[in-house]
Amino acid sequence: MMLIEETQLPEAVLPVVALRRHLRLGTGFAEDDLQDAVLGSFLRAALAAIEARTGKALITRGFVWTLHGWRDAQAERFPIAPVTAVTGIAVIDRFGAAETIAASAFRLEQDGQAPRLCAQGAALPTLPEGGAAEIRFTAGFGAAFDDLPADLAQAVLLLAAHYYEYREATGLGQGCMPFGVTSLIARYRPLRMGFGA
Repeated sequence: MMLIEETQLPEAVLPVVALRRHLRLGTGFAEDDLQDAVLGSFLRAALAAIEARTGKALITRGFVWTLHGWRDAQAERFPIAPVTAVTGIAVIDRFGAAETIAASAFRLEQDGQAPRLCAQGAALPTLPEGGAAEIRFTAGFGAAFDDLPADLAQAVLLLAAHYYEYREATGLGQGCMPFGVTSLIARYRPLRMGFGA
């Protein structure tokens, strides 16, 4: 399985002004935007870290998901949530020839934790030996930072501020995710149950 981000976040989506206010950086100077590039990089890092911990795409963008076999031929769980649309599926043989699958052959089962790609008929398309399925989809809470749930938005700002404050630190103790961030994202983390659950 491979998940690739097809479209990256544009600079305009990053809440640099909100992070500047959060950090209480000075305003009214000619060089107000001097650190914007640095703040933007910390915001991207914070977004990526929170997405990795929660399994959620925070800001909406396109992804390509490549699978070499279905775990369940009737419904396959997406590796990230919330999925808002499946834009296409192609079955690729081992020589690279692709066949587009009709949209009537599958449907999206939306879920905040575990969205699934479901077969409309008996099963999802059969994958050829040495081939793969390439699923293009859109995932995220919204197109703008303001579309995020308040707790996730606050977690991003807290973590970006933490990265900013400890940008020179190399010790593990100061590089770990702060408790405030961990508690804010706790309800979004995927549940993992073992055999005893």
